[in-house]
Amino acid sequence: MSIRHGLLALLSRGPRHGYQLRVEFEASTGATWPLNIGQVYATLSRLERDGLVEPGESDEQGRVAYTLTAAGRAELARWFSTPIVQSDRPRDELVIKLAMAVEAKEVDVAEVIRRQRTATMRALQQLTRAKRAATGGAAQRLVLDSMIFRAEAEQRWLDHCEAVLKEET
Repeated sequence: MSIRHGLLALLSRGPRHGYQLRVEFEASTGATWPLNIGQVYATLSRLERDGLVEPGESDEQGRVAYTLTAAGRAELARWFSTPIVQSDRPRDELVIKLAMAVEAKEVDVAEVIRRQRTATMRALQQLTRAKRAATGGAAQRLVLDSMIFRAEAEQRWLDHCEAVLKEET
């Protein structure tokens, strides 16, 4: 998900200033995607430039609340109605790393897999604890569930990698 579209989604609930958007974005993603306030304001500036949001008046503390424009609503609707396809996602660094480990000389691929499995299991345990401690709503739970499912799938894939490499020897 782009920060851009995440901010548009939050603004669809009503006017918000930058700090509110940062807090709500992090709460919605279960604090798994932290934003710094500079990212928020830089993104708001681009959204304003593109005619997707408009600033309101400053409040007594000097904060400007942004509002979604009609073009912003149309862009958000387009984003929600367009499926994300695999080719749109970034390359998986772990897949590339293991493929290159297999091709490289003097690399103990089994050790690379073992270290990754340990790190993935540690991450899975942390995510499970975070899910138990979560106090947010459905959005936060869905994000954490997705991350848990990915970690579990990574563990299964690492098992598969080991099996394939054993067949090759």
